Amino acid sequence: MTGNIVTRATRFTQTALVAFLAAACTTTSPAAIATPGPIDGNSFVVRNVRVFDGARTIERTNVVVRNGRVASVGRAAPLSGLPVVDGSGRTLLPGLIDAHGHVGGAASLRDALRFGVTTVLDMLTRIEAVNPQKPQRTQIERTDRADVYSAGSPVTSPRGLGTQFGIPFTTISGPGEASAFVKGRIAEGSDYIKILYEPGAPIFTTISREPLAAVVAAAHAEGVLAVAHISSLQGARDAVSVGVDGLAHSYSDTIGDESFAKELAARNVFVTPTLSIVGAFHGKGIAASLAEDPRLSPYLTPAQRTQLTSKGPGPEHPLAPYLVRFNVDRASANVRMLKAAGARILAGTDAPNLGSHGVSLHGELKLLTQAGLSPAEALTAATLAPAQAFKLSDRGHIRAGSRADLVLVDGNPLQDIEQTRAIVRVFKNGFEVSRRL
Repeated sequence: MTGNIVTRATRFTQTALVAFLAAACTTTSPAAIATPGPIDGNSFVVRNVRVFDGARTIERTNVVVRNGRVASVGRAAPLSGLPVVDGSGRTLLPGLIDAHGHVGGAASLRDALRFGVTTVLDMLTRIEAVNPQKPQRTQIERTDRADVYSAGSPVTSPRGLGTQFGIPFTTISGPGEASAFVKGRIAEGSDYIKILYEPGAPIFTTISREPLAAVVAAAHAEGVLAVAHISSLQGARDAVSVGVDGLAHSYSDTIGDESFAKELAARNVFVTPTLSIVGAFHGKGIAASLAEDPRLSPYLTPAQRTQLTSKGPGPEHPLAPYLVRFNVDRASANVRMLKAAGARILAGTDAPNLGSHGVSLHGELKLLTQAGLSPAEALTAATLAPAQAFKLSDRGHIRAGSRADLVLVDGNPLQDIEQTRAIVRVFKNGFEVSRRL
C-alpha cells in the first residue's frame, strides 16, 4: 500500500513538472501585457498566434519582430521588453502579394496596403508612374504604400494589344528588334519583361512566334524574367515552348489537356490565372460582392467603390469579339488541371481593371479555392509562390530574417479563405499601417 502511494506521488510530481514546463513555454511573464492600441515603432511580439508562414501552419506560437524584420518564430521566443500583440484566435499571414496588377502611382499602392497587399507585381504601366515608388522596397522605413515591381512597357506589335490605351509604347515587328527592345526596357526601369502574345485573336495584331522566342531569349540573356500575356491555349503552348517563365493569365478559349498541363509543370512555368478579370469579362464577376462585404467596405475609397461596381463589357462593346476568349468556367477547369499536374499557381487580379487594388485579391483567393485549390494552397499562391517566382527573397514568408510585412486576421483562413478579409492589423516593414481613410 505504501509503495502504491509513493508510486502515485512520484507520477503526480512528474505530471506536474511536465505541465509546469509546458506552461513555461507557452505563457508570458506578467510584464508581457498586450498593447491595446497601435504599435509604436517596428519591434514587437505577436503572442499565441496561429502562423501561416507561406507554406505551412504553426499553431499557438510567438513571432518576434525587431527593427522591421522577423527575429524568431517559436513558443519559447522571449516576450519581455517589447510591445505585445495578442494573437489568440487569430492567424498571422505574410504580407500578400498581388502577382498581376497595373499601378498608376502612389494611390494604387496605398489602396493595396490598406487591404494587406504589401507588394504588387505590375504587369503594364507607364514606367514613370512606378519608378519613383521603387526605392522604398529596399528600405525598412515607415510607409503607407505597398512595394512595387514592374514590367513597365510591354512587348507588343504595331496596332497590337496594349496600344489601345493611348500610351506611347515602343512596338516591335521582328526578332531582330528583340535584344535592343529588352535592353531599352531594362534601362528605363523594367524589372522583368511582359510580352503580349495573342495568335489568332480578332481586332488586334500580335507578334509572331519568332519574335516571341527572340524576346524570351533576350530577357534571359539580361538576367530577367519573361512573362507572357495569353488568353488562348495555342498562345500558351507557343509561349511555353520557347521558354517563357510565366503566363500572366490562364488560357480560357478552350479547356486544355492533361499532357500540356504536365509539360508546363515540368518546365516550371508559373501561371497567374487572374480569375477575377476573366470572370468580369465573362459577365460573372464578383467585384460588386466585395464592395458589399462589411469586412471590406469601410476601407474603400469612393474611387475603389466605383471600380468594384462598374459593369463589365457587354456584347456591344468594341472589344467583345476579343473578350469572348475569356471564360471563367473554362479558366477554372484549366486551373484545376494545372493544380493536379503540380504547376505553380500565383494569385493576381489585373486590378484596377473591373476591380481594385488590394481588395480584389481577397476575391481572387476565393475564386482559386472554388477552382480546386485548398485555402492553404491559395494563400501560398498569394505569398510564397510569387516571391519565389520573381526571386524576392525577403518577403512572402514568415521566418527569421524575413521583412516584417505581416497581416493579422481574425479566425482561421486555412479553414475559411474569406477570413483573410477580417483584417485586424497590417504591418509594413514592421510598422503598423493605419487603415483609416
